[in-house]
Amino acid sequence: MARIPTPGRVRGTQDIFREEQRRFARVLDAFDRVRRLYGFERVEVPVFEDTAVFARSIGETTDVVSKEMYTFPDKGGDSLTLRPEFTAGIARAYITNGWQQYAPVKLVTSGAVFRYERPQKGRYRQFHQIDAEVLGAPEPAADVELLTLADQLLHELGIADGVTLQLNTLGDAATRDAWRDALVAHFAAHRGELSEDSLARLDKNPLRILDSKDPRDRSIADAAPGIDAFMSAEAGAFFEAVQKGLDASGVRWTRNERLVRGLDYYRHTAFEFVTDRLGAQGTVLAGGRYDGLVESLGGPATAGVGWAAGIERLAMLIEEPAAERPDVSVIPEAPSAEQMATRIAANLRRSGFIVDLGFRGKAKKRFEEAAKVKSGGRVIVATEQFSGENAAGISVRANQDHELGDTHVEAILSALAKGFTIERSWENPRAGQIDAVVRPL
Repeated sequence: MARIPTPGRVRGTQDIFREEQRRFARVLDAFDRVRRLYGFERVEVPVFEDTAVFARSIGETTDVVSKEMYTFPDKGGDSLTLRPEFTAGIARAYITNGWQQYAPVKLVTSGAVFRYERPQKGRYRQFHQIDAEVLGAPEPAADVELLTLADQLLHELGIADGVTLQLNTLGDAATRDAWRDALVAHFAAHRGELSEDSLARLDKNPLRILDSKDPRDRSIADAAPGIDAFMSAEAGAFFEAVQKGLDASGVRWTRNERLVRGLDYYRHTAFEFVTDRLGAQGTVLAGGRYDGLVESLGGPATAGVGWAAGIERLAMLIEEPAAERPDVSVIPEAPSAEQMATRIAANLRRSGFIVDLGFRGKAKKRFEEAAKVKSGGRVIVATEQFSGENAAGISVRANQDHELGDTHVEAILSALAKGFTIERSWENPRAGQIDAVVRPL
């Protein structure tokens, strides 16, 4: 019979297991813990949306929309797109469900996002993000709280050292429009020297030329006028309030006048947390204020600010978490003790103990497996079962993490988590264990 070929993993995807999964779990656990401290609610949004949600919100001229989205027609002929990010879907949900009645809302989510781009270290076509948003809060205090949350998360993960918060302002609409006109005039004067990508952006998205990595653009971009010369009094006061709020919160930051967001609905604060520990792709968390996004999707004028971070990138930076080990291993010494071992394991688990109960092999093999997983220093052996299943003999063994007589191994693990009574127990130093006779309640 011919061997059935196994389908390979799709390029740009990953199977997450063992060490990688522990790292992922560490990031998500820390994120959930910190978001609770700040009173953020969790929200779930669809993995796919009407393509218009992303085309309008991210912008037709961006690389994400023009080159990277996974877009397909469904059987009804509608154009759908796998989410390339979370913010647009959350804004759509805010409008669809009338969440403005709860404004301001502080929301977080996490999960898979999809972009068709060249896979490389820490970058995939299906990858994962954590995301935090505040909708309905025009005050600079919302920006400060989101940035403080992000900073605390990085400290919680133990990766804040070597990560820098870069901060800028895009001003209000009047500021941005005046600055944009000045940039267009500056870059148009150097049209013959710009890269092809920057020439394409000149008329559609000129702010993006400022962060071009092409060597042909760098000297021209560095000489471009800065936003401060065009700042309105109101926009300047907003940015100053954000800076003072961060200082009051103990969040360190640095100004990066070339940090931009290309879309017209972005306003005021723009920020990135960057590190040199990931090579050229050094951004680990980024976001900004997007006061025009909800309106661009047909909703009411609504202030918004948020950020997203790649879980893969955060996971690459943290120390590998220790593998979780069971508190107890339960081993039947003979087939006649299998049912009692199963009963003991079930009771302990219901009482909150992490229990390893091997599925196969004789007692010796199971002892070897228990030693490999280092079961919290304790191994319970169901030695025999007698008197019509009304009583059983057990032994408790300890490894180097525990003394054999630790309060008689915590009164035989509190009578095997309250499912048994101890008829009698005694130390057996020669065997290195405590023996007992227990009876089910």
